[in-house]
Amino acid sequence: MFGRVKPLDAILATAEKKSLHRSLGAFQLTMLGVGAVIGTGIFVLTAEAAQKAGPGMMLSFIIAGFVCAVAALCYAEMSSMVPVSGSAYTYSYAVMGELVAWMVGWALILEYAIAAGAVSVGWSGYMIGFVQNTFHITVPLELVRGPFDGGVINLPAMLIAAIITGLLVLGTKESATVNAVLVAIKIVALSMFIALTLPVIKSGNFTPFAPLGFTGISGAAASIFFAYVGFDAVSTAAEETKDPQRNMPIGLIGSLAICTIFYMLVAGGVIGTVGAQPVYGAHGEVLSPGTSALSDACKAVNENAVVCSKEALAWTLRQVGHPFVGWLVGAAAILALPSVILMMMFGQTRVFFVMSRDGLLPEFFSKVHPKFHTPHVITIMTGVFVALFAAFFPVGLLADVSNSGTLFAFGAVSVAVMVLRRTDPNRHRPFRTPGVNIVAPISIAGCIYLFISLSKATISLFLGWGLVGLFVYYFYSRSRSHVGRGLVEVHEDDDDTPDLPVPPLPGV
Repeated sequence: MFGRVKPLDAILATAEKKSLHRSLGAFQLTMLGVGAVIGTGIFVLTAEAAQKAGPGMMLSFIIAGFVCAVAALCYAEMSSMVPVSGSAYTYSYAVMGELVAWMVGWALILEYAIAAGAVSVGWSGYMIGFVQNTFHITVPLELVRGPFDGGVINLPAMLIAAIITGLLVLGTKESATVNAVLVAIKIVALSMFIALTLPVIKSGNFTPFAPLGFTGISGAAASIFFAYVGFDAVSTAAEETKDPQRNMPIGLIGSLAICTIFYMLVAGGVIGTVGAQPVYGAHGEVLSPGTSALSDACKAVNENAVVCSKEALAWTLRQVGHPFVGWLVGAAAILALPSVILMMMFGQTRVFFVMSRDGLLPEFFSKVHPKFHTPHVITIMTGVFVALFAAFFPVGLLADVSNSGTLFAFGAVSVAVMVLRRTDPNRHRPFRTPGVNIVAPISIAGCIYLFISLSKATISLFLGWGLVGLFVYYFYSRSRSHVGRGLVEVHEDDDDTPDLPVPPLPGV
């Protein structure tokens, strides 16, 4: 299981051969992290969290943020010590061997592809709300929601996924200026929301604080975790970072701290102004987000609850007498979220490409387009699946499934830090995780806690996905692995790396 380890020195040699231009400093990395984290999670999942935990979602944000913080400290040590692309997959290959690396890469498919579908659905909600409130057009629910959510198909979500796939195949490169503008739009939108809602908060809206008990808070934390995912995107920029040993930890932890403050203030604004109590069924039963039952219950109350909204922040502002600012927040989400989908799909194609180059997936997957110099085959395949996910599944379900893969990857990195401390104690560590024997186990325990707080259906799906991954590994990948065949030296020459598009600042 742990026999096929890709030597750290070989991985570092790859970075030297690539010689990517190192131009990112601590500030740029922090902004990259802020752009990566702020997005669909806070714009959309606030309603999902309210249905699961009520005002207790404030505590859910703290729990999810804490787990991310200890995981970030582990990421910081690995990314500063091994400043190469590949993130959790690369770290696992170097420390715990090929099988674990394969399972992490397999789990990252859930993180990236499913997350892209979730963001597409989130974008659809804001786009439809924007169209209906701007042009006073009523769009049939059957065409903008999947079958689990009281509709038939989500056409806008499917369309945006298809457009982004086309852009990735063409290799469109977004400039740093455009990326910075998108981050600024999101931050300005959330700042306006906070400034207009906090002064009119009513303390009575915070009671009962935990209508569904701590179980509801835990379930909301497991979903809200999606709102923090993205900070690990900072570690994928390690090869292009000036003084990564110093700047990577600053970028990781700094961006997480900024986003946590934003989230707490936004959640407080929603709860304090319009309330965030769950909507119950006709007989007082608890209803799950993203279900037909909840959709029917929302119709019964004329959609007059934040948990019913597909554009929670814009809806809240309209309710408290700021329709124009609500319109602006909706516009900000519509403008900024497509870059998130692009980054998630970019990350997916990069993971597939690297695994294919390692021999773990067919070489056909890493086929590069002769004109556009992009891995068009796997990009189109990924785009088709993302579009189907977005068309038929609700955002909450997609976010939870994505979280299951992400939590597995984060846990693996936390294990890798401890293992490497024992197997290679003398290696230079520019950043050392403080109290690693305490922080890393807390990170692992936190990931397990959030994982088991997910729905039974999500956990079952993840375990089923893992079994499929093991089958593929033992019946295909193991016998074709470059490391297993002793081809590491040949593989380390990365001259054939395709001209992939420069990833924009994402934001989950």
